[in-house]
Amino acid sequence: MIDIPDALIATQSKYNGAAGRAFLAALPGMAAEFLERWGLRRDGEALYGVCALVLPVVRVADGRPAALKLQAVDAETAGEPLALRVWGEASAGAASAGAASTGAASACAVELLDHDPATGTMLLERLDGRRSLSGTADVREAVRIIAELLAGLTAVPAPAGSGLRGLGEVSARALAAAPGAVGLLADEEERRLLADCAAAVREVAGEPGDRLLHWDLHFGNVLAGRGGPAGQGARWVAIDPKPLAGDPGFELFPALVNRFDAEAVGWRFDLMTEVLGLDRARARAWTLGRVLQNACWGAEDGARRLEPEQAEIARRLLGR
Repeated sequence: MIDIPDALIATQSKYNGAAGRAFLAALPGMAAEFLERWGLRRDGEALYGVCALVLPVVRVADGRPAALKLQAVDAETAGEPLALRVWGEASAGAASAGAASTGAASACAVELLDHDPATGTMLLERLDGRRSLSGTADVREAVRIIAELLAGLTAVPAPAGSGLRGLGEVSARALAAAPGAVGLLADEEERRLLADCAAAVREVAGEPGDRLLHWDLHFGNVLAGRGGPAGQGARWVAIDPKPLAGDPGFELFPALVNRFDAEAVGWRFDLMTEVLGLDRARARAWTLGRVLQNACWGAEDGARRLEPEQAEIARRLLGR
């Protein structure tokens, strides 16, 4: 029997409506099917996020601990298995070539063990779901870990012809929606702020980039692995990508807004751009693009103010 958490029921119903409720109704049958198909047995209490149910399991054939991830297939989740496979292949290739010191060889992303394209169900390596960067007291160290993971992930080019979303189309949609979002805001200063975000994006929109991006690497999406090299501390691993192809500067925003501290915006931005080796002006523009994108989504729901934390990030990056 699979007990579906009330929080997952609430988020699926809120964000996905009838499709979310249909997904929830199918979950027990899907779990039973893949436990049998992939030769798995349950090994602990279910975990969950906004859109997925994760069952700790053990692979009966070899005793390997793993995680069975069940989620609906939509525009954001469809590319996840592909991205994990590409990152895994890059890591394995770099390691076999003796490049263990490179970012791509450090197994930055959770390992994909199996995947069913029809349902989006994945079998993943088991990480420590109780230990994420959200619980790391040293925020500077947490930001450095995020930056190093991003450096490894974005070292890999997005696979050509894969159908992944591209930052070019994402930014074009945001720029098209920007006038309406600006006009809806009740505060004059925020209208100017959002208009300046759009202006910054226009400066870089013609060169959207071709790296494989995670898109959502905040502190809660980095978990500790189940053992790293002796004496080297935790092995930190990225989970839950919402992949697209684009410029690595688009990746910095989650680590600025998550565990928000207005006084930390500057040094977090500086640390990440330094570790990733990014052009600061382009990274600033793409980070402002995230503020613009979120404001446009808010406008679709009738929001008349910017989220305070996001407005403050824009002000600080614009020198206000």
